Amino acid sequence: MLARTAAVAAALTVIPSGIATAAAPPPGATSLKVAHSKVVSADPVGHTPHVLDGIVNAIALVGRTVVVGGDFSQVRAARLGPTLDRDNLFAFDLVTGQILPDFAPGADGPVHALAPGADDTVYVGGAFASIDHGGSRALTRLRLADGAPAPGFAPRVAGGSVFTLAVQNGKLYAGGDFNRVGRFPRLAIAALDPATGAADPGFTITPDEPRRGQYKVYALAASPTRLAVLGSFGTLDDLPRGQLGLIDISRPAAKVAPWRTDAYATNCKDAFPTYVRGVDFSPAGDYFVVVTTGGRGGSRKLCDTAARFETFSRGDTIKPTWVNHTGGDSLYSVAVTGAAVYVGGHQRWLDNPGGSDSAGPGAVARPGIGAIHPRTGKALSWNPTRDRGIGVKAFLPHRGGLLVGSDTTRLGREYHARVGMFPLS
Repeated sequence: MLARTAAVAAALTVIPSGIATAAAPPPGATSLKVAHSKVVSADPVGHTPHVLDGIVNAIALVGRTVVVGGDFSQVRAARLGPTLDRDNLFAFDLVTGQILPDFAPGADGPVHALAPGADDTVYVGGAFASIDHGGSRALTRLRLADGAPAPGFAPRVAGGSVFTLAVQNGKLYAGGDFNRVGRFPRLAIAALDPATGAADPGFTITPDEPRRGQYKVYALAASPTRLAVLGSFGTLDDLPRGQLGLIDISRPAAKVAPWRTDAYATNCKDAFPTYVRGVDFSPAGDYFVVVTTGGRGGSRKLCDTAARFETFSRGDTIKPTWVNHTGGDSLYSVAVTGAAVYVGGHQRWLDNPGGSDSAGPGAVARPGIGAIHPRTGKALSWNPTRDRGIGVKAFLPHRGGLLVGSDTTRLGREYHARVGMFPLS
């Protein structure tokens, strides 16, 4: 294992810091997603640090610094070292696993979202009122060098929390259950200036008809031309878009794209009035995959599923290209790399449309994590396993592999507490 880890680290050291998600693009640039030519190894690297309690909700990569956010209080290096206090945020070196000693900006509430910023900074969104060094409530921008707030960034998010962030085309997109950014009303979704945090006056998309009266955007994913939005709404700008909509961001004034599906218009169980949870675009942006919770809803509903949709389809009754059912277990996170669609939750199976909290005909065991073929929609043979717990809440593909964040301590049949990484080599 030591020799293998050293080899992986040597390979990672040649990753250029300015490509794909490894570094933030300069203002006005387009963020390009990472494409993998093959499925990652099922054997995690040995040098990622451990989060000793709670849950990891978000991961971002800035250069070769991995920033981790969630609801936790202590971390420790992979090999012998002291237990360090870290309130909901910490960072480590991608290559060595060393925890950054000077980045310790404790948040007084959970961190739900992270995104890379320019000039060695990171955007942090969540349910916090403050960070140790100051900064804005619910959304702030921090310097990696010392964890202090980046000067000039003051979004003033009000009325709720931030659950998801995306950077694209020189804009920072935020989703949550807030109702204002600065002096502008912004209901659950906003575009912001990445340097100042000011609300973009050209982005006024407004959700409405919330399910059970609660406006909430759970997840965002961005390509150069489209922003996928998941959440508790029935319309976007008065156009019917049940829980899922695409926004055209290719022009200065964003508008709802002529893309509609009724796949998520029906209910699952009463306990899940809204059940969409994760979304990710392919590296080329030509398709995206949505994952859901919701409880067992039958093979004709998209409860507890992963489903692929084509980005540039047009119409009011767009159907998924394929659907993969877990048979009654939640999926929370998805990452699309071209070689695979990685899904994570607390699922026991994939390929299980006939199961109901049981393995139906053709079901394959994929406890807690799995991979799906992007074209066929069938489970790939990749099966590292993980302790199921609540589930995987964060994936981050990068040029060297796939980072994973969750609430459990065993990944790939090894001890990797709440953070792990599957390498490509």
